[in-house]
Amino acid sequence: MLNQHQTPLLDAIKACVNHRHAPFYTPGHKRGQGIPQPLADLLGASLFKADLTELAQLDSLFSPQGVIQQAQALAAAAFGASQTWFLVNGSTCGIEAAILATCGTGDKIILPRNVHSSAIAGLILSGAMPIFINPEYDPVFDIAHSITPYAVKAALQQHPDAKAVLTVYPTYYGVCGDLQAISQITHQYNIPLLVDEAHGAHFAFHPELPTPALKAGADLTVQSIHKVLGAMTQASMLHIQGERINSDRVNKALQLVQSTSPSYILLASLDAARQQMAVDGENLMFRTLQLADIAKTKISQIYGLSILQPTISPGFKELDKTRLTVNVAGLGLTGFAAEEILDEKLGVTAEFSSLHNLTFIISLGNTLADIEQLVEGFTILAEKYRGAKLIVNNLNLVNNCEYSVQISPREAFFAASETLPLQQTSDRICAEIVCPYPPGIPILMPGEIITNAAIAYLQQIQAMGGFISGCADTSLQTLKVVVHHANYDRS
Repeated sequence: MLNQHQTPLLDAIKACVNHRHAPFYTPGHKRGQGIPQPLADLLGASLFKADLTELAQLDSLFSPQGVIQQAQALAAAAFGASQTWFLVNGSTCGIEAAILATCGTGDKIILPRNVHSSAIAGLILSGAMPIFINPEYDPVFDIAHSITPYAVKAALQQHPDAKAVLTVYPTYYGVCGDLQAISQITHQYNIPLLVDEAHGAHFAFHPELPTPALKAGADLTVQSIHKVLGAMTQASMLHIQGERINSDRVNKALQLVQSTSPSYILLASLDAARQQMAVDGENLMFRTLQLADIAKTKISQIYGLSILQPTISPGFKELDKTRLTVNVAGLGLTGFAAEEILDEKLGVTAEFSSLHNLTFIISLGNTLADIEQLVEGFTILAEKYRGAKLIVNNLNLVNNCEYSVQISPREAFFAASETLPLQQTSDRICAEIVCPYPPGIPILMPGEIITNAAIAYLQQIQAMGGFISGCADTSLQTLKVVVHHANYDRS
């Protein structure tokens, strides 16, 4: 029986910090002695003593046999996995590795069109061909939920040679689809279910939270421990269970997408965050749920505001109660305008905004004072800023557009390309990722046909205060397109 009170990696780093010696290894600042003073003033000198390299007593991330192996085994037990890998390049590298470990060049993978850009990167790296499924759409809140079991079944019937199914669970808004049903359908084809569970690392630690992906039947799941738990930014985990995932391929894939100089500060934060949750997670989540309930109860009573509530539909089975999405359309404000007012004038900063909504992450690090300031901010917003800007129509691109992948994302990414004015790119094959923030979901990706609807959507997002990333011209005056491809003759 593993002792979850232990922190083997953290303890080993402490021992190294306290061991007096002359350092002739990386990093160059030599245990903080060479750190620029402004940085030391900001972060404190003691932090840099723990910024160490792969010393013998600290084990190796890519072939762990000591304290990292022990820390990962403890994490696997705490999160319900058979094997766990620590990630220092964020969940991005975990999603990329998951696709690389299950798909090769030309292999089909079924996934929702509202995936994170890391999944698109995984397609480019692996050479896999995406079979996209449109997620369920919520017209009231103007957001996409989960893909449905029916849609997964239909896709697999049409593409029985697919090598994997990937889904997002929960969505950015905390919505969880029927993962157990999707798992059962996927496994009928004897292929693995991969889950982007970046925002669900806390699910395993309280019964009032949604079912964890592994418990629902996922074969592989990637969690951002830094997003909702106590680890540092970029610190994530990849978990597997069962026999459908080849652990050796996961190892090899992670060696391709992770740094060969991993930060031991990030690794230690994963060890400590696991111990914190394993020992006191239920109490911490109970308190977090209480704070979230206070916020939702009070904000829902403010005139002009509405809260995303749990509902039952094919793409919405459960809702993470610690995720707060507030619809501000009743105030006559866009979410973008409301976010700016709250942040700049009222001292409340949201996780992100969309056309109608603001979304807030309530976690174990929040306090009652935070919740009171949030409620006060919305109260003032409703009283003083109602009608400051007229709302515009919904932007349901995911369901209004037909996505046509003509060539693999990898082939398009590396193909000869040309740069054209935006309005001349319609009906051409896109050669780059075009990702508006918000919501951080790629609207165009290499290999897809550029449509007039996609162009109009991007321009409207930009006009309302969003910004475009991923593409060479973030002003969106031009786009890169594939010069020519034999499989797509526009004539």
